[in-house]
Amino acid sequence: MSNLALNLVASAARIPDRTAAITGEQTMTYAELEGASARLATLLEREGIGVGDRVGVMLPNIAAAPIAYYGIWRMGAIAVPMNPLMQAREVAFYLSNTTAKALIGTPAFAGPATDGARRAAAKSWLVDDAELARLTGDLPEYDKPVVRDASDTAVVLHTSGTTGTPKGAELTHGSLASNRDVIVRRLLKLTEHDVVLACLPLFHVFGMTCAMNAAIAAGAGLSLMARFDPAKAIERIRRDRVTVLEAVPTMYSALLTVADQFSSDATASLRTCVSGGAALPVAVLNDFEKTFDAVILEGYGLSETSPVATFNHPDAERRPGSIGTPIEDVQVRLVDENGNEVPTGSPGELQVKGPNVMKGYWNLSEATESSIKDGWFSTGDIAVVDEDGYYWIVDRKKDLIIRGGYNVYPREIEEVLHEHPAVAQVAVIGIAHDSLGEEVGAAVVLKAGIAAAAEDLRQFVRGRMAAYKYPRRIWFVDSLPTGPTGKLLRRKVIPPTEEA
Repeated sequence: MSNLALNLVASAARIPDRTAAITGEQTMTYAELEGASARLATLLEREGIGVGDRVGVMLPNIAAAPIAYYGIWRMGAIAVPMNPLMQAREVAFYLSNTTAKALIGTPAFAGPATDGARRAAAKSWLVDDAELARLTGDLPEYDKPVVRDASDTAVVLHTSGTTGTPKGAELTHGSLASNRDVIVRRLLKLTEHDVVLACLPLFHVFGMTCAMNAAIAAGAGLSLMARFDPAKAIERIRRDRVTVLEAVPTMYSALLTVADQFSSDATASLRTCVSGGAALPVAVLNDFEKTFDAVILEGYGLSETSPVATFNHPDAERRPGSIGTPIEDVQVRLVDENGNEVPTGSPGELQVKGPNVMKGYWNLSEATESSIKDGWFSTGDIAVVDEDGYYWIVDRKKDLIIRGGYNVYPREIEEVLHEHPAVAQVAVIGIAHDSLGEEVGAAVVLKAGIAAAAEDLRQFVRGRMAAYKYPRRIWFVDSLPTGPTGKLLRRKVIPPTEEA
């Protein structure tokens, strides 16, 4: 039996009174967290949700989030993680794409959540921690977790390259469990005496697996931050005696900017920090470790790999700038365009094979077959490997933009811009940014005889997509660069030195 909910059941049985979840206002023990998730499972069942049904989870990092995930898994349903910042059209797509029956959202973003659920004909509940407790408080606890096989889908996590509509990666109970186990035993060596700061969103696989699932399996405390703020993060580290910090590079940069506001003992409890989601500049790594006296271990992975594929292991040599070596039970190789392995030191596309690889893309057999061949998942990232087996990312085959740790997919933005009556053609690209890593930019060709201002287009996209996606840089061009077949040559789209 592989149901992920068994992690919480086991920890609650072993250490019922130990702190499981910590928010800004309250704490929950393992017994309380398990009880709350079991009552939510009962609510879902009474509302017609059954084994294998999909339920959207559109919550910030509050106690209701792990309660929702573990309640959904307990009764055999499938979670569909969603960013609370999504607009209604995005909510409707995620729910409709998975034929989800329900959505658990937050009152802070009530409009898009309820509107999107209505468009998708899905039930919806808007809950904060107090409202969830009120909704489920009088319900009996759902019986033991439903039997699930390792190959059964636990999560449909939407992701995409630049080919258009986001695809739902099916992560199974087995793939998520394999990553969780390696993190707990080998990478972070977590125990019930640890406290993990969950400043990464739990709707992202990095936060879901490396923070939530790993902490709960180990019986560690999970300190939940609904919104990252560097000064508040340090205060939380001091207050909760956080031992493990997991963050994206922009968060480490932000922490450095407020370090002088705190004494060194504020972060003395930290023993391990983890960076992922984007390349961590070596200068930031060195400055952080010197300032906070804590080691950062960098890893690599994707939504489709649950997520960790390689890591700078704690018991091996660490090489700043490298994504490390393959984790336990996972194989990695580099291949050329013909699928042949490349020599050591030569660039090639990074492929991953192992129990962490997704089942496939939801209802997209062709996309699955093109991405996974003979068990090898093609990441779209270009890397090199040195003679000691350490991997180094050198380029991105896909045109994915990573803005402040969030994935932004150019084609998705382009589709929205094309809906504007003045836009004839558009190319969305990533522009280097000192603090965010990349900023979103758009080169636009206007229709003949129709005028539009850059601010008009910005607001047009902003009203239809999550705030981190809309292009801050927009400039107008007479034409876009194309190849012999008319295909857009995105790499030749160059932003002006000053915004138009």
